[in-house]
Amino acid sequence: MRLVRTLVPADAVAAVEEVLDGYDIDHVVVKETGGDDDRVLVEFPVPTQAVESVLEAVREAAGDDAGHDQEGRDAYTVVTAAESVFAPHVDELEERFVTGDEEDDSIPTEEVRSTALDLTPSPVTYYAMTALSAVVATAGLLLDSPAIVVGSMVIAPLVGSALTASVGTVLDERPMLKTGLSTQLLGLALAVAVAAAFSFALKSAAFLPPALDVTTTRQIASRVSPGLLSVVVGVCAGAAGAVGLATGVSVALVGVMVAAALVPAAAAVGIGIAWGLPSVAFGALLLLVLNVIAIHLAAAGVLWILGYRPTDWTAGEDDRISPSKVASLVAVAFVLATAFVGTAAVAGEQVAFERQANGVVADVLDRSEYSRLELVSVDTSLPVPAPISVGADRTVSVVVARPADTGYPDLARTIAAGIDRETGHSVTVTVEYVDRQRYPAKTSAMSSSRVGTRWSTPLLEFRLPTND
Repeated sequence: MRLVRTLVPADAVAAVEEVLDGYDIDHVVVKETGGDDDRVLVEFPVPTQAVESVLEAVREAAGDDAGHDQEGRDAYTVVTAAESVFAPHVDELEERFVTGDEEDDSIPTEEVRSTALDLTPSPVTYYAMTALSAVVATAGLLLDSPAIVVGSMVIAPLVGSALTASVGTVLDERPMLKTGLSTQLLGLALAVAVAAAFSFALKSAAFLPPALDVTTTRQIASRVSPGLLSVVVGVCAGAAGAVGLATGVSVALVGVMVAAALVPAAAAVGIGIAWGLPSVAFGALLLLVLNVIAIHLAAAGVLWILGYRPTDWTAGEDDRISPSKVASLVAVAFVLATAFVGTAAVAGEQVAFERQANGVVADVLDRSEYSRLELVSVDTSLPVPAPISVGADRTVSVVVARPADTGYPDLARTIAAGIDRETGHSVTVTVEYVDRQRYPAKTSAMSSSRVGTRWSTPLLEFRLPTND
Protein backbone atom coordinates (compact mmCIF):
# COMPACT_ATOMS: atom_id res chain seq x y z
CA MET A 1 0.00 0.00 0.00
CA ARG A 2 1.01 3.61 -0.61
CA LEU A 3 -0.05 6.78 1.18
CA VAL A 4 -0.52 9.71 -1.21
CA ARG A 5 -0.52 13.35 -0.14
CA THR A 6 -1.16 16.01 -2.77
CA LEU A 7 -2.15 19.67 -2.87
CA VAL A 8 -5.18 20.60 -4.98
CA PRO A 9 -7.02 23.90 -5.51
CA ALA A 10 -9.80 24.53 -3.01
CA ASP A 11 -12.36 24.93 -5.77
CA ALA A 12 -11.45 21.48 -7.20
CA VAL A 13 -11.89 19.53 -3.96
CA ALA A 14 -15.40 18.39 -4.87
CA ALA A 15 -14.23 17.03 -8.23
CA VAL A 16 -11.26 15.25 -6.62
CA GLU A 17 -13.44 13.71 -3.93
CA GLU A 18 -15.83 12.50 -6.61
CA VAL A 19 -12.95 10.70 -8.32
CA LEU A 20 -11.78 9.10 -5.08
CA ASP A 21 -15.33 8.07 -4.19
CA GLY A 22 -15.61 6.48 -7.60
CA TYR A 23 -12.63 4.27 -6.71
CA ASP A 24 -14.03 3.67 -3.18
CA ILE A 25 -10.88 5.21 -1.74
CA ASP A 26 -11.04 6.53 1.81
CA HIS A 27 -9.51 9.99 2.01
CA VAL A 28 -8.94 13.01 4.25
CA VAL A 29 -9.06 16.66 3.21
CA VAL A 30 -7.00 19.11 5.29
CA LYS A 31 -6.84 22.86 4.77
CA GLU A 32 -3.31 23.92 3.87
CA THR A 33 -1.69 26.18 6.49
CA GLY A 34 1.45 27.19 4.65
CA GLY A 35 0.11 30.57 3.63
CA ASP A 36 -1.74 29.60 0.43
CA ASP A 37 -5.48 29.83 1.15
CA ASP A 38 -6.32 28.50 -2.32
CA ARG A 39 -4.88 25.00 -1.71
CA VAL A 40 -6.00 22.05 0.38
CA LEU A 41 -4.16 18.82 1.16
CA VAL A 42 -5.81 15.58 0.10
CA GLU A 43 -4.49 12.40 1.69
CA PHE A 44 -5.53 8.86 0.78
CA PRO A 45 -4.20 5.26 0.91
CA VAL A 46 -4.13 3.28 -2.33
CA PRO A 47 -2.61 -0.04 -3.50
CA THR A 48 0.74 0.31 -5.22
CA GLN A 49 -0.66 -1.07 -8.47
CA ALA A 50 -3.25 1.73 -8.68
CA VAL A 51 -1.15 4.74 -7.69
CA GLU A 52 -0.40 5.91 -11.21
CA SER A 53 -3.96 5.61 -12.58
CA VAL A 54 -5.55 7.19 -9.48
CA LEU A 55 -3.07 10.08 -9.42
CA GLU A 56 -3.67 10.71 -13.10
CA ALA A 57 -7.43 10.87 -12.50
CA VAL A 58 -6.97 13.17 -9.49
CA ARG A 59 -4.76 15.55 -11.47
CA GLU A 60 -7.23 15.62 -14.32
CA ALA A 61 -10.08 16.40 -11.93
CA ALA A 62 -8.05 19.14 -10.25
CA GLY A 63 -7.40 20.85 -13.58
CA ASP A 64 -4.52 20.80 -16.04
CA ASP A 65 -2.61 23.59 -14.30
CA ALA A 66 -3.66 22.90 -10.73
CA GLY A 67 -1.03 21.94 -8.24
CA HIS A 68 1.90 22.51 -10.62
CA ASP A 69 4.86 24.82 -10.47
CA GLN A 70 6.11 27.06 -13.25
CA GLU A 71 7.92 24.15 -14.93
CA GLY A 72 4.80 21.98 -15.04
CA ARG A 73 5.82 19.64 -12.22
CA ASP A 74 3.71 18.74 -9.22
CA ALA A 75 4.10 21.51 -6.64
CA TYR A 76 3.51 19.05 -3.82
CA THR A 77 2.79 15.35 -4.18
CA VAL A 78 4.29 12.79 -1.83
CA VAL A 79 3.92 9.02 -2.19
CA THR A 80 5.19 6.95 0.73
CA ALA A 81 4.98 3.31 1.74
CA ALA A 82 2.25 2.47 4.23
CA GLU A 83 3.04 -0.46 6.51
CA SER A 84 -0.54 -0.90 7.72
CA VAL A 85 -3.80 0.75 6.68
CA PHE A 86 -7.06 0.54 8.62
CA ALA A 87 -9.92 2.06 6.64
CA PRO A 88 -13.43 0.95 5.66
CA HIS A 89 -12.71 0.18 2.01
CA VAL A 90 -9.14 -1.16 2.18
CA ASP A 91 -10.17 -4.78 1.70
CA GLU A 92 -12.20 -3.91 -1.40
CA LEU A 93 -9.30 -1.95 -2.86
CA GLU A 94 -6.84 -4.81 -2.32
CA GLU A 95 -9.25 -7.30 -3.83
CA ARG A 96 -9.73 -5.05 -6.84
CA PHE A 97 -6.18 -3.98 -7.55
CA VAL A 98 -3.89 -6.51 -5.82
CA THR A 99 -5.55 -9.90 -6.19
CA GLY A 100 -7.69 -8.81 -9.13
CA ASP A 101 -6.56 -8.05 -12.66
CA GLU A 102 -7.72 -4.45 -13.05
CA GLU A 103 -4.17 -3.11 -12.82
CA ASP A 104 -0.74 -4.65 -13.38
CA ASP A 105 2.14 -4.75 -10.91
CA SER A 106 3.91 -1.68 -12.25
CA ILE A 107 4.63 1.18 -9.89
CA PRO A 108 4.32 4.88 -10.83
CA THR A 109 6.93 6.54 -12.99
CA GLU A 110 7.86 8.96 -10.20
CA GLU A 111 8.51 6.08 -7.81
CA VAL A 112 10.61 4.21 -10.38
CA ARG A 113 12.68 7.34 -10.88
CA SER A 114 13.23 8.03 -7.18
CA THR A 115 13.91 4.37 -6.37
CA ALA A 116 16.57 4.13 -9.08
CA LEU A 117 18.31 7.23 -7.74
CA ASP A 118 18.14 5.94 -4.15
CA LEU A 119 19.87 2.69 -5.13
CA THR A 120 23.19 4.47 -5.61
CA PRO A 121 24.86 5.40 -2.30
CA SER A 122 26.94 8.49 -1.70
CA PRO A 123 30.09 8.79 -3.87
CA VAL A 124 32.46 7.93 -1.02
CA THR A 125 30.49 4.81 -0.12
CA TYR A 126 29.97 3.81 -3.75
CA TYR A 127 33.62 4.00 -4.77
CA ALA A 128 34.89 2.52 -1.51
CA MET A 129 32.60 -0.51 -1.82
CA THR A 130 33.49 -0.88 -5.49
CA ALA A 131 37.21 -0.89 -4.67
CA LEU A 132 36.71 -3.44 -1.90
CA SER A 133 34.65 -5.69 -4.15
CA ALA A 134 37.42 -5.52 -6.78
CA VAL A 135 40.02 -6.62 -4.22
CA VAL A 136 37.84 -9.53 -3.09
CA ALA A 137 37.11 -10.54 -6.69
CA THR A 138 40.82 -10.45 -7.55
CA ALA A 139 41.64 -12.67 -4.58
CA GLY A 140 38.87 -15.08 -5.56
CA LEU A 141 40.06 -15.31 -9.16
CA LEU A 142 43.70 -15.88 -8.20
CA LEU A 143 42.74 -18.46 -5.58
CA ASP A 144 40.33 -20.06 -8.07
CA SER A 145 37.63 -19.86 -5.40
CA PRO A 146 34.02 -19.46 -6.62
CA ALA A 147 32.82 -18.73 -3.08
CA ILE A 148 35.12 -15.70 -2.72
CA VAL A 149 34.14 -14.43 -6.17
CA VAL A 150 30.47 -14.62 -5.18
CA GLY A 151 31.32 -12.68 -2.01
CA SER A 152 32.71 -9.84 -4.12
CA MET A 153 29.40 -9.65 -5.98
CA VAL A 154 27.42 -9.27 -2.75
CA ILE A 155 29.25 -6.10 -1.67
CA ALA A 156 29.42 -4.45 -5.09
CA PRO A 157 27.03 -1.44 -5.37
CA LEU A 158 26.86 -1.36 -9.18
CA VAL A 159 23.13 -2.06 -9.59
CA GLY A 160 22.17 1.52 -8.70
CA SER A 161 24.23 3.21 -11.41
CA ALA A 162 23.17 0.62 -14.01
CA LEU A 163 19.45 1.06 -13.36
CA THR A 164 19.75 4.85 -13.03
CA ALA A 165 21.23 5.00 -16.53
CA SER A 166 18.50 2.74 -17.92
CA VAL A 167 15.67 4.71 -16.29
CA GLY A 168 17.23 7.94 -17.53
CA THR A 169 17.27 6.53 -21.06
CA VAL A 170 13.63 5.45 -21.05
CA LEU A 171 12.29 8.60 -19.37
CA ASP A 172 14.63 10.82 -21.40
CA GLU A 173 16.01 12.24 -18.16
CA ARG A 174 19.41 13.35 -19.39
CA PRO A 175 20.82 14.23 -15.94
CA MET A 176 19.89 10.72 -14.75
CA LEU A 177 21.46 9.12 -17.83
CA LYS A 178 24.63 11.17 -17.44
CA THR A 179 24.86 10.45 -13.72
CA GLY A 180 24.25 6.73 -14.13
CA LEU A 181 26.72 6.24 -16.98
CA SER A 182 29.47 8.37 -15.46
CA THR A 183 29.13 6.72 -12.06
CA GLN A 184 29.16 3.26 -13.56
CA LEU A 185 32.11 3.87 -15.89
CA LEU A 186 34.17 5.56 -13.18
CA GLY A 187 33.35 2.72 -10.78
CA LEU A 188 34.41 0.06 -13.27
CA ALA A 189 37.58 1.98 -14.15
CA LEU A 190 38.38 2.14 -10.44
CA ALA A 191 37.72 -1.59 -10.10
CA VAL A 192 40.14 -2.36 -12.95
CA ALA A 193 42.82 -0.07 -11.49
CA VAL A 194 42.46 -1.50 -7.98
CA ALA A 195 42.56 -5.07 -9.30
CA ALA A 196 45.69 -4.32 -11.35
CA ALA A 197 47.45 -2.64 -8.42
CA PHE A 198 46.51 -5.41 -5.99
CA SER A 199 47.58 -8.14 -8.44
CA PHE A 200 50.90 -6.41 -9.16
CA ALA A 201 51.56 -6.02 -5.43
CA LEU A 202 50.91 -9.70 -4.81
CA LYS A 203 53.10 -10.70 -7.72
CA SER A 204 55.96 -8.38 -6.75
CA ALA A 205 55.90 -9.38 -3.09
CA ALA A 206 56.04 -13.08 -4.02
CA PHE A 207 52.83 -13.87 -2.12
CA LEU A 208 51.81 -16.07 -5.03
CA PRO A 209 53.61 -19.17 -6.35
CA PRO A 210 56.19 -18.20 -9.01
CA ALA A 211 54.86 -20.89 -11.30
CA LEU A 212 51.28 -19.60 -11.17
CA ASP A 213 49.81 -19.46 -14.66
CA VAL A 214 46.73 -17.24 -14.52
CA THR A 215 45.64 -18.39 -17.96
CA THR A 216 44.99 -21.89 -16.61
CA THR A 217 43.05 -20.73 -13.55
CA ARG A 218 39.46 -21.78 -14.14
CA GLN A 219 37.86 -18.68 -12.64
CA ILE A 220 39.99 -16.45 -14.87
CA ALA A 221 39.85 -18.58 -18.01
CA SER A 222 36.05 -18.53 -17.96
CA ARG A 223 36.08 -14.71 -18.19
CA VAL A 224 38.68 -14.04 -20.86
CA SER A 225 36.79 -15.62 -23.74
CA PRO A 226 33.31 -14.06 -24.08
CA GLY A 227 30.64 -16.42 -25.33
CA LEU A 228 26.91 -16.55 -25.82
CA LEU A 229 26.22 -17.61 -22.23
CA SER A 230 28.28 -14.70 -20.92
CA VAL A 231 26.10 -12.23 -22.81
CA VAL A 232 22.95 -14.03 -21.64
CA VAL A 233 24.03 -13.35 -18.05
CA GLY A 234 24.22 -9.62 -18.76
CA VAL A 235 20.87 -9.53 -20.56
CA CYS A 236 19.10 -11.44 -17.79
CA ALA A 237 20.70 -9.25 -15.12
CA GLY A 238 19.45 -6.08 -16.78
CA ALA A 239 15.98 -7.49 -17.42
CA ALA A 240 15.65 -8.77 -13.85
CA GLY A 241 16.76 -5.41 -12.46
CA ALA A 242 14.16 -3.57 -14.53
CA VAL A 243 11.36 -5.96 -13.54
CA GLY A 244 12.28 -5.69 -9.86
CA LEU A 245 12.47 -1.91 -10.05
CA ALA A 246 9.17 -1.51 -11.93
CA THR A 247 7.18 -3.87 -9.71
CA GLY A 248 8.46 -2.67 -6.35
CA VAL A 249 10.26 -5.94 -5.64
CA SER A 250 13.53 -5.63 -3.72
CA VAL A 251 16.43 -5.34 -6.12
CA ALA A 252 19.05 -6.34 -3.54
CA LEU A 253 19.32 -9.85 -4.95
CA VAL A 254 19.23 -8.50 -8.49
CA GLY A 255 22.22 -6.38 -7.54
CA VAL A 256 24.23 -9.56 -7.02
CA MET A 257 23.29 -10.66 -10.53
CA VAL A 258 24.37 -7.34 -12.03
CA ALA A 259 27.65 -7.49 -10.11
CA ALA A 260 28.19 -11.07 -11.31
CA ALA A 261 28.27 -9.78 -14.87
CA LEU A 262 30.66 -6.89 -14.12
CA VAL A 263 32.93 -7.24 -11.09
CA PRO A 264 34.80 -10.51 -11.91
CA ALA A 265 35.35 -9.34 -15.50
CA ALA A 266 36.79 -6.02 -14.27
CA ALA A 267 39.07 -7.90 -11.86
CA ALA A 268 40.21 -10.18 -14.68
CA VAL A 269 41.16 -7.13 -16.75
CA GLY A 270 43.32 -5.90 -13.87
CA ILE A 271 44.98 -9.31 -13.50
CA GLY A 272 45.77 -9.39 -17.22
CA ILE A 273 47.37 -5.95 -16.99
CA ALA A 274 49.43 -6.87 -13.90
CA TRP A 275 50.71 -10.08 -15.51
CA GLY A 276 51.36 -8.40 -18.87
CA LEU A 277 49.00 -10.72 -20.74
CA PRO A 278 47.19 -8.82 -23.53
CA SER A 279 44.95 -11.78 -24.37
CA VAL A 280 43.63 -11.98 -20.79
CA ALA A 281 43.16 -8.22 -20.42
CA PHE A 282 41.52 -7.76 -23.84
CA GLY A 283 39.24 -10.79 -23.52
CA ALA A 284 38.00 -9.75 -20.08
CA LEU A 285 37.59 -6.13 -21.24
CA LEU A 286 35.46 -7.25 -24.17
CA LEU A 287 33.29 -9.29 -21.80
CA LEU A 288 32.97 -6.28 -19.49
CA VAL A 289 31.91 -3.94 -22.31
CA LEU A 290 29.43 -6.47 -23.66
CA ASN A 291 27.80 -6.94 -20.28
CA VAL A 292 27.60 -3.20 -19.55
CA ILE A 293 25.78 -2.60 -22.83
CA ALA A 294 23.64 -5.73 -22.48
CA ILE A 295 22.49 -4.72 -18.99
CA HIS A 296 21.62 -1.21 -20.16
CA LEU A 297 19.74 -2.32 -23.29
CA ALA A 298 17.86 -5.11 -21.52
CA ALA A 299 16.80 -2.93 -18.59
CA ALA A 300 15.72 -0.07 -20.85
CA GLY A 301 13.86 -2.47 -23.15
CA VAL A 302 11.94 -4.09 -20.30
CA LEU A 303 10.98 -0.71 -18.83
CA TRP A 304 9.76 0.39 -22.25
CA ILE A 305 7.72 -2.80 -22.67
CA LEU A 306 6.17 -2.23 -19.24
CA GLY A 307 4.86 1.10 -20.48
CA TYR A 308 7.28 3.66 -19.05
CA ARG A 309 7.71 6.75 -21.22
CA PRO A 310 9.14 10.29 -20.86
CA THR A 311 7.01 12.35 -18.49
CA ASP A 312 6.43 15.03 -21.15
CA TRP A 313 6.12 12.59 -24.03
CA THR A 314 3.17 14.44 -25.65
CA ALA A 315 3.26 17.97 -26.96
CA GLY A 316 0.08 19.97 -27.36
CA GLU A 317 -3.57 19.13 -27.21
CA ASP A 318 -3.43 16.86 -30.26
CA ASP A 319 -1.24 14.40 -28.32
CA ARG A 320 1.36 14.22 -31.01
CA ILE A 321 4.67 12.67 -30.05
CA SER A 322 7.30 15.29 -29.43
CA PRO A 323 9.88 15.07 -32.27
CA SER A 324 12.69 16.16 -29.96
CA LYS A 325 11.94 13.31 -27.57
CA VAL A 326 11.84 10.79 -30.39
CA ALA A 327 15.12 12.06 -31.81
CA SER A 328 16.80 11.92 -28.40
CA LEU A 329 15.66 8.37 -27.67
CA VAL A 330 16.56 7.17 -31.16
CA ALA A 331 20.06 8.69 -30.85
CA VAL A 332 20.72 6.97 -27.52
CA ALA A 333 19.36 3.66 -28.80
CA PHE A 334 21.48 3.93 -31.97
CA VAL A 335 24.70 4.57 -30.05
CA LEU A 336 24.07 1.67 -27.67
CA ALA A 337 23.02 -0.69 -30.46
CA THR A 338 26.08 0.20 -32.56
CA ALA A 339 28.44 -0.41 -29.66
CA PHE A 340 26.71 -3.68 -28.84
CA VAL A 341 26.79 -4.93 -32.41
CA GLY A 342 30.47 -4.06 -32.75
CA THR A 343 31.55 -5.90 -29.62
CA ALA A 344 29.09 -8.73 -30.24
CA ALA A 345 30.60 -9.30 -33.69
CA VAL A 346 34.00 -9.98 -32.11
CA ALA A 347 32.42 -12.21 -29.47
CA GLY A 348 30.36 -13.99 -32.13
CA GLU A 349 33.45 -14.90 -34.10
CA GLN A 350 34.99 -16.22 -30.90
CA VAL A 351 31.88 -18.30 -30.16
CA ALA A 352 32.10 -19.87 -33.61
CA PHE A 353 35.79 -20.66 -33.13
CA GLU A 354 35.13 -22.19 -29.70
CA ARG A 355 32.41 -24.41 -31.12
CA GLN A 356 34.67 -25.61 -33.92
CA ALA A 357 37.60 -26.20 -31.56
CA ASN A 358 35.42 -28.14 -29.12
CA GLY A 359 34.15 -30.29 -31.98
CA VAL A 360 37.67 -31.06 -33.17
CA VAL A 361 38.84 -32.01 -29.66
CA ALA A 362 35.82 -34.27 -29.17
CA ASP A 363 36.36 -35.97 -32.53
CA VAL A 364 40.04 -36.59 -31.81
CA LEU A 365 39.36 -38.10 -28.38
CA ASP A 366 36.71 -40.37 -29.90
CA ARG A 367 39.42 -42.21 -31.84
CA SER A 368 40.32 -45.69 -30.69
CA GLU A 369 43.92 -44.79 -29.80
CA TYR A 370 42.64 -42.19 -27.32
CA SER A 371 39.82 -44.27 -25.85
CA ARG A 372 41.43 -44.28 -22.39
CA LEU A 373 41.48 -40.49 -22.18
CA GLU A 374 38.71 -38.42 -20.57
CA LEU A 375 38.18 -34.80 -21.55
CA VAL A 376 38.20 -32.39 -18.59
CA SER A 377 38.04 -28.97 -20.23
CA VAL A 378 38.81 -26.93 -23.34
CA ASP A 379 39.70 -23.24 -23.15
CA THR A 380 40.34 -20.93 -26.09
CA SER A 381 41.95 -17.50 -26.03
CA LEU A 382 40.56 -14.42 -27.72
CA PRO A 383 42.70 -12.95 -30.52
CA VAL A 384 44.13 -9.58 -29.50
CA PRO A 385 43.94 -6.78 -32.10
CA ALA A 386 47.02 -4.96 -33.35
CA PRO A 387 49.27 -3.34 -32.31
CA ILE A 388 49.35 -5.08 -28.95
CA SER A 389 48.90 -8.46 -30.64
CA VAL A 390 52.31 -8.51 -32.33
CA GLY A 391 53.72 -12.03 -32.03
CA ALA A 392 50.53 -13.39 -30.48
CA ASP A 393 48.09 -15.90 -31.93
CA ARG A 394 45.19 -18.04 -30.83
CA THR A 395 45.81 -20.64 -28.18
CA VAL A 396 43.74 -23.65 -27.20
CA SER A 397 44.30 -25.31 -23.82
CA VAL A 398 43.03 -28.85 -23.40
CA VAL A 399 42.94 -30.72 -20.08
CA VAL A 400 42.50 -34.50 -20.21
CA ALA A 401 42.61 -37.25 -17.61
CA ARG A 402 44.70 -40.33 -18.46
CA PRO A 403 45.83 -43.54 -16.79
CA ALA A 404 49.09 -43.04 -14.91
CA ASP A 405 52.35 -43.73 -16.75
CA THR A 406 50.85 -43.60 -20.24
CA GLY A 407 52.00 -41.18 -22.90
CA TYR A 408 50.32 -39.61 -25.90
CA PRO A 409 53.08 -37.59 -27.59
CA ASP A 410 51.10 -36.87 -30.78
CA LEU A 411 47.89 -35.63 -29.18
CA ALA A 412 48.71 -31.90 -29.30
CA ARG A 413 49.90 -32.19 -32.91
CA THR A 414 46.74 -34.05 -33.92
CA ILE A 415 44.42 -31.53 -32.27
CA ALA A 416 46.33 -28.56 -33.75
CA ALA A 417 46.17 -30.04 -37.25
CA GLY A 418 42.43 -30.69 -36.89
CA ILE A 419 41.68 -27.15 -35.70
CA ASP A 420 43.81 -25.72 -38.51
CA ARG A 421 41.81 -27.67 -41.11
CA GLU A 422 38.42 -26.88 -39.53
CA THR A 423 38.85 -23.17 -38.80
CA GLY A 424 41.65 -22.00 -41.08
CA HIS A 425 43.48 -20.55 -38.06
CA SER A 426 46.97 -21.52 -37.01
CA VAL A 427 46.83 -22.19 -33.28
CA THR A 428 49.06 -23.12 -30.40
CA VAL A 429 47.65 -26.16 -28.63
CA THR A 430 48.64 -26.97 -25.06
CA VAL A 431 47.61 -30.33 -23.60
CA GLU A 432 47.66 -30.73 -19.85
CA TYR A 433 47.43 -34.27 -18.48
CA VAL A 434 45.86 -35.21 -15.18
CA ASP A 435 47.10 -38.66 -14.18
CA ARG A 436 44.73 -41.06 -12.47
CA GLN A 437 45.09 -44.42 -10.70
CA ARG A 438 42.33 -46.76 -9.66
CA TYR A 439 42.44 -49.60 -7.18
CA PRO A 440 39.47 -51.95 -7.74
CA ALA A 441 37.24 -52.91 -4.83
CA LYS A 442 37.79 -56.40 -3.41
CA THR A 443 35.01 -58.93 -3.75
CA SER A 444 34.91 -59.61 0.01
CA ALA A 445 32.13 -57.78 1.86
CA MET A 446 34.59 -57.00 4.67
CA SER A 447 36.87 -55.10 2.31
CA SER A 448 36.40 -51.51 1.39
CA SER A 449 37.18 -49.73 -1.84
CA ARG A 450 40.29 -47.72 -2.08
CA VAL A 451 40.98 -45.22 -4.74
CA GLY A 452 44.40 -43.68 -4.94
CA THR A 453 44.95 -40.63 -7.05
CA ARG A 454 48.22 -39.18 -8.15
CA TRP A 455 48.13 -35.76 -9.80
CA SER A 456 50.71 -34.33 -12.12
CA THR A 457 50.61 -31.75 -14.84
CA PRO A 458 53.19 -32.43 -17.55
CA LEU A 459 52.74 -30.12 -20.52
CA LEU A 460 53.13 -30.98 -24.18
CA GLU A 461 53.04 -28.09 -26.59
CA PHE A 462 53.11 -28.00 -30.38
CA ARG A 463 52.86 -24.95 -32.61
CA LEU A 464 51.73 -25.27 -36.23
CA PRO A 465 53.38 -22.83 -38.63
CA THR A 466 51.17 -20.22 -40.22
CA ASN A 467 49.97 -21.21 -43.66
CA ASP A 468 50.93 -18.84 -46.43
